[in-house]
Amino acid sequence: MKVILIKDVENLGGIGDVKKVADGYARNFLIPKGYAEIATKTAMEKAEKIKIKKEKLAKEDLMNVEGIAEKLEGVSVAIKAKADESGKLYAAIKPKEISKSLNDKGFKIDGDKIVIEEPIKEVGDYEVIINLEHGLETRIGVIVESDK
Repeated sequence: MKVILIKDVENLGGIGDVKKVADGYARNFLIPKGYAEIATKTAMEKAEKIKIKKEKLAKEDLMNVEGIAEKLEGVSVAIKAKADESGKLYAAIKPKEISKSLNDKGFKIDGDKIVIEEPIKEVGDYEVIINLEHGLETRIGVIVESDK
């Protein structure tokens, strides 16, 4: 049976996709749960419009994320932390602290998107990776200073 997906279905497809599935799967799961509808001519036209709109939104989102990546390129944030005389920090710098510094500079980046390759445990200059949507990533500088 041919169906059009109304919602994203894991391991099957996304909104607007036309899929051929087993009759029982369609009748007993996809259609009753509101994940799909039978692929009629009018439903196919509606699905095509949805797919075009979805592609347009994806392109706009990609352009937006590329703009953010360009703005972040070369940005450095300074973080003050407690350290002893030799420059060792009492607590390692966490992604959440870097995220807060970026937010203070006007970039809304969640801590879970920040990758610290090696723990930041001393005063100095470091580079961290920011994973953005659409598989894009950028690097920023982190300058750790003693707060004394």
